[in-house]
Amino acid sequence: MKNFLFVLRHPPHEGMGIRESLDMVMTVAAFDQSVRVLFLDDGVFLLKLGQCTQNPNLKPTSPLFAALEIYDVEGLWVEQESLAERGLSLADLILPVQTIRREEMAFFLATADIVVAC
Repeated sequence: MKNFLFVLRHPPHEGMGIRESLDMVMTVAAFDQSVRVLFLDDGVFLLKLGQCTQNPNLKPTSPLFAALEIYDVEGLWVEQESLAERGLSLADLILPVQTIRREEMAFFLATADIVVAC
């Protein structure tokens, strides 16, 4: 079994990229691989409560995040500094997550066999 880490750095509703990234996360998890997801930079907005898109062609992504538990994704992580720099707290997020400090990031990334930046 490989340890996968998906790093989501882009804001929501920026095209289909996030949906494709989540599809990749769920596909890897469905094949019994160890999967963690890290929300970094503007990617923390993906977990923000009360999102709505101005584009009628884009569907909300929050139901997809709720499905991650079904796929046994082992951990959802957010970088503390990314939250703080964007005026967010853990209470603003749609799912429970674990936090990591920027200074711990190198070690965290090194624990993964495969890192996928999305």
